[in-house]
Amino acid sequence: MSSSTDSLPPALAKIVQRFQRATDPKRRYEQLIWYAQKLPEFPEADKIPENKVPGCVSQVYVTASLDDGKVKFQGDSDSQLTKGLVALLIEGLNGSSPTEIVQLAPDFIQATGLNVSLTPSRANGFYNIFKTMQKKALECKLEQ
Repeated sequence: MSSSTDSLPPALAKIVQRFQRATDPKRRYEQLIWYAQKLPEFPEADKIPENKVPGCVSQVYVTASLDDGKVKFQGDSDSQLTKGLVALLIEGLNGSSPTEIVQLAPDFIQATGLNVSLTPSRANGFYNIFKTMQKKALECKLEQ
């Protein structure tokens, strides 16, 4: 299964491998909560409509900035599991170029095994968060 991680940014590949080792769905949820807990504080001032992820049941916010050609994301959610998904994506995608992020396919979620553990609305939320992060990465690239 490692071949599917070859095309991923190194940080994201490491996260996918970490989840692959957690065969129990409960362990995967615990890992998501762990990611949520280590997510840096999100500025209250950034909780504005432009940063809100559309199509999520939870309140989810994502911002992106460009630092030396690499994207730096920040995010937050009012749901711990969703916040964990945001944190997983931020940790996995931070430091990648906008082009790398835009070209990434969201199917790496299958490699983590999380897709079978997530409810349909959370799985949909994950894709919405991912697509929003791609859109924001592209906006960063266009603003260069």
